[in-house]
Amino acid sequence: MQQNRLAPRNGGKGNGKIRITPLGGLGEIGGNITVIETERSAIIVDVGMSFPSEDMHGVDILVPDFTYLRQIKNKIKGIVITHAHEDHIGAVPYLFKEMQFPIYGTPLPLGMIGNKFDEHNMRGHKNYFRYVEKRKPIKIGDFEVEWIHMTHSIIDASSLAITTDAGTIIHTGDFKIDHTPIDGYPADLHRLAYYGERGVLLLMSDSTNSHNPGITKSEASVGPTFDLLFSRAKGRVLMSTFSSNIHRVYQAIDHGIRYGRKVCVIGRSMEKNLDIAMELGYIKLPQSIFIEPHELGKYPDNEILIVTTGSQGEAMSALYRMATNEHRHVKLKPSDTVILSAKAIPGNEASVSALINFIQKCGATVAYQDFSEIHVSGHAAQEEQKLMIRLTKPKFFLPVHGEYNHLMKHKETAMKCGIPERNIFLMSDGDQIEITPKYMKKVKTVKTGKTFIDNQLNEEIASDVVIDRQKMATEGIVVIVAQIDKNSKKFISHPKVSSFGLVADAKDKEFAKEISQLLEQFLENKPDLVDAPKKLENDFRQVVRKHIFRKYKKYPTIVPTIFIM
Repeated sequence: MQQNRLAPRNGGKGNGKIRITPLGGLGEIGGNITVIETERSAIIVDVGMSFPSEDMHGVDILVPDFTYLRQIKNKIKGIVITHAHEDHIGAVPYLFKEMQFPIYGTPLPLGMIGNKFDEHNMRGHKNYFRYVEKRKPIKIGDFEVEWIHMTHSIIDASSLAITTDAGTIIHTGDFKIDHTPIDGYPADLHRLAYYGERGVLLLMSDSTNSHNPGITKSEASVGPTFDLLFSRAKGRVLMSTFSSNIHRVYQAIDHGIRYGRKVCVIGRSMEKNLDIAMELGYIKLPQSIFIEPHELGKYPDNEILIVTTGSQGEAMSALYRMATNEHRHVKLKPSDTVILSAKAIPGNEASVSALINFIQKCGATVAYQDFSEIHVSGHAAQEEQKLMIRLTKPKFFLPVHGEYNHLMKHKETAMKCGIPERNIFLMSDGDQIEITPKYMKKVKTVKTGKTFIDNQLNEEIASDVVIDRQKMATEGIVVIVAQIDKNSKKFISHPKVSSFGLVADAKDKEFAKEISQLLEQFLENKPDLVDAPKKLENDFRQVVRKHIFRKYKKYPTIVPTIFIM
């Protein structure tokens, strides 16, 4: 009799039925939020934000559309947080302004959500926090959820094992498999293998780096590059990275200490994240090494390390203001070495390039992508994705976290690892997938989208406002002010016409005259419209719009104001 050589135990039992609905994070990088539900209860995995495109004028962040959550509000038993990156927790305050549920997570993610609640004057909502320990399953509604330690580009990241009546779901969260992490806590592969042996119905796995062959390098590989740059630096060293990448910040500070430098942390998010990581005991650093920005002048340049925000070229960030001579305490100079220890997020390449230009104009040395190990990703490459699949041995597979091309490539990798194509589905936001031990199928599509947020006010911006801004930015605006005599039904004086973003200043007068004559001719032909001011206003708008499109091929916003005297 032939031996069954470690055949996968595809987990699924009984007649259980689960529905999975991503409301963000698919077809995009960021904005991650997924609903997992049974007939009686539901949990939300992460509530993340994303960044706007350049044409969303005045919009700072995007948060998911919560319409579906409103519909199933009474079923929701809790929010489950995988880790503390903005694209997984950034929208929590906006959800909590409308509806509140218990939030389950490990200390760092809940600490960072707590900071957000402080900023939004929502301190009272911290009583919804439920702190969990890894490897200790918690019952939440119909689900039993266990947090499994995972390595990523932020401390205290987790994968999830979600046990249901239908079987076990493994949600990787964002992950890479780092065998030499800075804090000495590698990914808990044993626990993943444990669930793989018991049987996994479904694996939902991070697809961000699915085009990358091989493995993602360890966070520790950045250390030797830092060592080289610190040893060469004759003046100040400025290191910029994502404020959430505490291990990268820790490595930079560790090298600063090694080379006898005092450390100045500049940037609100960087200070807060470092404070909370130290307060919770994730990293240990002596307070004596830290100095305030106003103390920088007391030390020689070769005894200073500045750790700051702005690696993405954000115009309001500390590093950008230093490079453009606008920062209160720090102005870049030729003896400085600036380390940009981050890769440009897709869409930010132009901003990062502009930042580098400003730094170089100051004469400072920039270390960016000329060193291959100045930054390493926090996401798994193909060999780590294969390891995740082999450890968990799932029956069904849903690639998550990424654009369609990332999901497609991850599907190919899964098929190479023996998962049948019929057991893989490429989801889009709003797709509702039903899973039982016997099948996986799409059952419906729910409403999804984005809500625009002005971060200065922490308030929503109506979508029609953003559309108007886009239109004005690309098409221009025409303002018409006219006075009409209701008896003679003629203009009292020529209509006053002003335009912005449509014709050059030198042609303003000519354009105003052209539109004024057009309106005078129109009123002469239809004088009775004076008795219907609303219709007259609308017709003025139409006739001017048609004329401008014929002549200038633009559809500007037209604002007529008519006074009938």
